[in-house]
Amino acid sequence: MLHQDGPAYYPVVAILSLGSPVVIDFTPHPNLSCRVGAHGNGAEDKISDQEAAVMNSYEWLDNFHPFSIILMPRSLLIFKDMVYSDYLHGIKDSEVHRCNAAVNITNVQNHGVVPHSSGSVKGLDSDDTVICRANTRVSLTCRVVTKVYKSIFKF
Repeated sequence: MLHQDGPAYYPVVAILSLGSPVVIDFTPHPNLSCRVGAHGNGAEDKISDQEAAVMNSYEWLDNFHPFSIILMPRSLLIFKDMVYSDYLHGIKDSEVHRCNAAVNITNVQNHGVVPHSSGSVKGLDSDDTVICRANTRVSLTCRVVTKVYKSIFKF
């Protein structure tokens, strides 16, 4: 599910990816589209897959366009600044991940990982390139909390 981390965190995230490769998607926040009435509330935003499909049909302002990154096992992804604040991010809960639009697909192919053609995968075009999650994916996500309230942890 696409989401944006809330304002409680310092605007940087580090993700150490282990296990199966996956594709993380980044989509401009709806307030960056040309669509009238779209807005962000500054809190943690979550958008369903159906809403994400509608968002992909928006016309984006200037340099804000959706993109994806393939996270290989033992890879570290750090994102901050505009990607942290102006984009929603998420990994689909699926065994098959489309990677046609991944910005690092040639790097992945150069390291001996060959994405599959999706010819027999239901719901995808036959010319889509996919990565199949054969193993469990484990990730460690590190964030910095800017201020911790002691009263939150009282039981």
